[in-house]
Amino acid sequence: MTAKLALLEEYALIARALGSPHRMMLLEQLAQGERGVEALARKIGATVANCSQHLQQLRRAGLVTSRRAGKAVIYRLTDDKTLVLMDLLGRIARQNLAVVNEILQDLTQGRAPEPITRAELAARLDEGSVTLFDMRPEDEFAMGHIPGALQVDPGRLDAVVATLTPSTEIVAYCRGPYCLYAHQAVARLRQLGLAARRLDGGLPEWRADGRPVVSDPA
Repeated sequence: MTAKLALLEEYALIARALGSPHRMMLLEQLAQGERGVEALARKIGATVANCSQHLQQLRRAGLVTSRRAGKAVIYRLTDDKTLVLMDLLGRIARQNLAVVNEILQDLTQGRAPEPITRAELAARLDEGSVTLFDMRPEDEFAMGHIPGALQVDPGRLDAVVATLTPSTEIVAYCRGPYCLYAHQAVARLRQLGLAARRLDGGLPEWRADGRPVVSDPA
């Protein structure tokens, strides 16, 4: 029992590391690409000191790692398996927690269409038969995005739609399983009469599949 309890305590370390909305937001941000503490603090709306404490807990659990760049400490996900864990948490929550589905239904204004798979999106992009919207902020888009995607600010969605033909089919994606921008975009696009679906997963899952990603260092 001593060995088993010791092993379970290590598993519980990971579970405790996930037991904070701020730490889950940090994982979501690091799934987009590596960042320094100051940038991460701004992204999650925390002080630098508080953000550093959260990052230390994630590092102790082995979920993130860091490197030095001069005086700065740069963090990144330890590996892509963390994406699987994040996705599984979301799936279990949707299956077992009624309030999760209520929140998502409110965002999507009812029943949303089934997400498009990454394989299907890749085929549709090769055909040129779909328009792809990246709903993340500009800085995240610049760090990496799916080739051919258009960066669309959620607040400017209606203005962008006005430039499209009514027959345009749109796929929207964002950060991954915890991001809501794509859900909201699809709801609004369908309200405007366009055919729209959400990508299953986001940029991190697309990249983890080994699919192409382009960046804009400028």
